[in-house]
Amino acid sequence: MKILFTLILLSVSLIGIKGNAEQTSGTNMQTESSPNKSGQHYSKPADDVLRQKLNAVQYRVTQEEGTESPFKNEYWDEHRAGIYVDVVSGEPLFSSLDKYDSGTGWPSFSKPLVAEHITEKSDVSLFSRRTEVRSKYGDSHLGHVFDDGPKPTGLRYCMNSASLRFIPVEELEKAGYGEFLPLFKK
Repeated sequence: MKILFTLILLSVSLIGIKGNAEQTSGTNMQTESSPNKSGQHYSKPADDVLRQKLNAVQYRVTQEEGTESPFKNEYWDEHRAGIYVDVVSGEPLFSSLDKYDSGTGWPSFSKPLVAEHITEKSDVSLFSRRTEVRSKYGDSHLGHVFDDGPKPTGLRYCMNSASLRFIPVEELEKAGYGEFLPLFKK
């Protein structure tokens, strides 16, 4: 029985490695976006720059497809108005207007703020098939999307705080994200 269990784990690991290798082939390419309304471009810095810019958890999550601990992360209980951007590239990803408490201990959103900045990939690294969510230009692992979210989308974008940087609404203009201010005006 112990040998059978070991063989199953080994098989799943090999499938996960193969799946991740297929998914990440070509992800070392540097891609840069066209500028946003503020003239910002989004791109992934070189690895040596990322190792200096990110803390250990941020690097593990965004670059090595890690997962941070639930309920012990920066934004799971964040209630201020603002947007969440990729900690690597600065791409705007999610809004507090679409954030909700999923009870999972990670920040969850019903939809992306800028859908074009989100890519999805099949993830077979555990015992089931999931959909991984990555940033388009930073190629950061953000988390996963599930179909058990609230209406109207029915989606739950379950993200790692370590892959995000929160910008409060009062700092959007100064940080170069003023184009999103109208979303927060009543």
